[in-house]
Amino acid sequence: MMFRRTRHTTGKVFALALMIALPLVSAASASGDRGHAVVPTAIIYPGEVVNAGRLEEVKVTNPNLSGDYARSIGEVIGLISTRTLLPGRTISVSSLREPFAVTRGSNVRLTFTIGNLLISAAGSPLMDASIGDVIRVRNLDSGIIVSGTVMADGTVQVVAK
Repeated sequence: MMFRRTRHTTGKVFALALMIALPLVSAASASGDRGHAVVPTAIIYPGEVVNAGRLEEVKVTNPNLSGDYARSIGEVIGLISTRTLLPGRTISVSSLREPFAVTRGSNVRLTFTIGNLLISAAGSPLMDASIGDVIRVRNLDSGIIVSGTVMADGTVQVVAK
Protein backbone atom coordinates (compact mmCIF):
# COMPACT_ATOMS: atom_id res chain seq x y z
CA MET A 1 0.00 0.00 0.00
CA MET A 2 2.78 2.35 0.76
CA PHE A 3 4.26 1.89 -2.71
CA ARG A 4 0.94 2.61 -4.38
CA ARG A 5 0.42 5.88 -2.55
CA THR A 6 3.99 7.00 -3.31
CA ARG A 7 3.61 6.14 -6.98
CA HIS A 8 0.43 8.20 -7.33
CA THR A 9 2.03 11.08 -5.49
CA THR A 10 5.06 10.92 -7.76
CA GLY A 11 2.81 10.91 -10.84
CA LYS A 12 0.87 13.91 -9.56
CA VAL A 13 4.07 15.83 -8.83
CA PHE A 14 5.38 15.03 -12.31
CA ALA A 15 2.11 16.14 -13.94
CA LEU A 16 2.12 19.37 -11.93
CA ALA A 17 5.74 20.10 -12.88
CA LEU A 18 4.92 19.43 -16.53
CA MET A 19 1.93 21.78 -16.42
CA ILE A 20 4.10 24.54 -14.95
CA ALA A 21 7.03 24.02 -17.34
CA LEU A 22 5.06 23.75 -20.60
CA PRO A 23 3.87 27.38 -20.76
CA LEU A 24 7.36 28.59 -19.88
CA VAL A 25 8.96 26.59 -22.71
CA SER A 26 6.38 27.67 -25.29
CA ALA A 27 6.69 31.33 -24.23
CA ALA A 28 10.46 31.17 -24.56
CA SER A 29 10.29 29.64 -28.04
CA ALA A 30 7.62 32.08 -29.20
CA SER A 31 9.67 35.10 -28.15
CA GLY A 32 12.98 33.64 -29.41
CA ASP A 33 14.60 35.10 -32.51
CA ARG A 34 14.58 32.63 -35.39
CA GLY A 35 17.48 34.39 -37.07
CA HIS A 36 18.17 34.70 -40.76
CA ALA A 37 18.15 32.37 -43.73
CA VAL A 38 19.96 32.53 -47.06
CA VAL A 39 17.84 32.54 -50.22
CA PRO A 40 18.88 32.81 -53.89
CA THR A 41 17.85 35.86 -55.92
CA ALA A 42 18.03 33.87 -59.18
CA ILE A 43 17.76 30.19 -60.12
CA ILE A 44 20.91 28.20 -59.33
CA TYR A 45 21.14 24.95 -61.29
CA PRO A 46 22.85 21.71 -60.17
CA GLY A 47 26.60 21.84 -60.69
CA GLU A 48 26.81 25.64 -60.50
CA VAL A 49 29.04 27.41 -57.99
CA VAL A 50 27.12 29.47 -55.43
CA ASN A 51 28.41 33.07 -55.28
CA ALA A 52 27.46 36.07 -53.14
CA GLY A 53 25.96 38.07 -56.03
CA ARG A 54 23.08 35.62 -56.34
CA LEU A 55 22.20 35.38 -52.64
CA GLU A 56 20.54 37.44 -49.94
CA GLU A 57 19.83 36.99 -46.25
CA VAL A 58 16.21 37.25 -45.11
CA LYS A 59 14.61 37.16 -41.68
CA VAL A 60 12.96 33.84 -40.83
CA THR A 61 9.26 34.23 -40.06
CA ASN A 62 8.03 30.65 -40.49
CA PRO A 63 8.10 28.77 -37.16
CA ASN A 64 7.73 25.41 -38.95
CA LEU A 65 10.89 25.77 -41.06
CA SER A 66 13.20 22.76 -40.78
CA GLY A 67 16.62 23.42 -39.25
CA ASP A 68 18.68 22.31 -42.28
CA TYR A 69 18.77 25.74 -43.94
CA ALA A 70 21.84 27.97 -44.38
CA ARG A 71 21.88 30.85 -41.90
CA SER A 72 24.63 33.04 -43.35
CA ILE A 73 25.96 33.75 -46.82
CA GLY A 74 29.48 32.79 -45.71
CA GLU A 75 28.28 29.21 -45.15
CA VAL A 76 27.44 28.64 -48.81
CA ILE A 77 29.92 30.76 -50.80
CA GLY A 78 32.02 28.61 -53.11
CA LEU A 79 29.97 25.44 -52.65
CA ILE A 80 28.41 23.53 -55.55
CA SER A 81 24.65 23.05 -55.85
CA THR A 82 23.40 19.46 -56.13
CA ARG A 83 19.76 20.50 -56.69
CA THR A 84 17.98 23.36 -58.39
CA LEU A 85 17.77 26.26 -55.93
CA LEU A 86 14.76 28.50 -56.51
CA PRO A 87 14.62 32.25 -55.79
CA GLY A 88 13.06 33.17 -52.45
CA ARG A 89 13.30 29.63 -51.02
CA THR A 90 15.72 28.71 -48.26
CA ILE A 91 18.88 26.84 -49.22
CA SER A 92 19.15 23.44 -47.60
CA VAL A 93 22.73 22.72 -46.52
CA SER A 94 22.28 19.11 -47.66
CA SER A 95 21.72 20.33 -51.24
CA LEU A 96 25.28 21.71 -51.42
CA ARG A 97 28.66 19.99 -51.67
CA GLU A 98 32.33 20.93 -51.62
CA PRO A 99 34.01 21.42 -55.02
CA PHE A 100 35.93 18.43 -56.37
CA ALA A 101 39.67 18.51 -55.69
CA VAL A 102 40.34 15.84 -58.33
CA THR A 103 38.29 14.93 -61.39
CA ARG A 104 37.94 11.61 -63.14
CA GLY A 105 40.51 11.01 -65.86
CA SER A 106 42.84 13.85 -64.85
CA ASN A 107 46.46 13.27 -63.81
CA VAL A 108 47.28 13.24 -60.10
CA ARG A 109 50.36 12.44 -58.09
CA LEU A 110 50.18 9.30 -55.94
CA THR A 111 52.26 9.27 -52.78
CA PHE A 112 52.94 6.44 -50.36
CA THR A 113 54.80 7.12 -47.13
CA ILE A 114 56.04 4.62 -44.59
CA GLY A 115 58.57 5.91 -42.09
CA ASN A 116 61.24 7.90 -43.98
CA LEU A 117 60.44 6.16 -47.29
CA LEU A 118 58.41 8.19 -49.81
CA ILE A 119 57.24 6.65 -53.09
CA SER A 120 55.65 8.87 -55.73
CA ALA A 121 53.97 7.94 -59.02
CA ALA A 122 51.54 9.31 -61.60
CA GLY A 123 47.93 8.20 -61.43
CA SER A 124 44.49 8.74 -62.91
CA PRO A 125 41.42 8.95 -60.60
CA LEU A 126 38.52 6.65 -61.48
CA MET A 127 35.98 9.07 -59.94
CA ASP A 128 35.51 12.71 -58.95
CA ALA A 129 36.35 13.42 -55.30
CA SER A 130 36.61 16.19 -52.73
CA ILE A 131 39.32 16.66 -50.11
CA GLY A 132 39.31 13.80 -47.61
CA ASP A 133 37.43 11.33 -49.82
CA VAL A 134 38.84 7.83 -50.30
CA ILE A 135 38.97 7.03 -54.02
CA ARG A 136 40.35 4.43 -56.41
CA VAL A 137 43.19 5.55 -58.68
CA ARG A 138 44.93 3.74 -61.54
CA ASN A 139 48.73 3.84 -61.37
CA LEU A 140 49.75 4.97 -64.88
CA ASP A 141 53.11 3.16 -64.75
CA SER A 142 51.92 -0.29 -63.63
CA GLY A 143 48.18 -0.20 -64.40
CA ILE A 144 47.37 -1.36 -60.85
CA ILE A 145 44.36 0.21 -59.15
CA VAL A 146 45.05 1.50 -55.63
CA SER A 147 42.92 3.28 -53.03
CA GLY A 148 43.91 6.54 -51.45
CA THR A 149 42.79 9.69 -49.68
CA VAL A 150 42.54 12.99 -51.57
CA MET A 151 44.74 15.62 -49.93
CA ALA A 152 44.30 19.43 -49.98
CA ASP A 153 47.12 19.93 -52.51
CA GLY A 154 45.42 17.62 -55.05
CA THR A 155 47.64 14.60 -54.43
CA VAL A 156 46.34 11.18 -53.41
CA GLN A 157 47.90 9.56 -50.33
CA VAL A 158 47.81 5.80 -50.97
CA VAL A 159 46.63 3.64 -48.07
CA ALA A 160 48.59 0.50 -47.17
CA LYS A 161 46.90 -2.87 -47.52
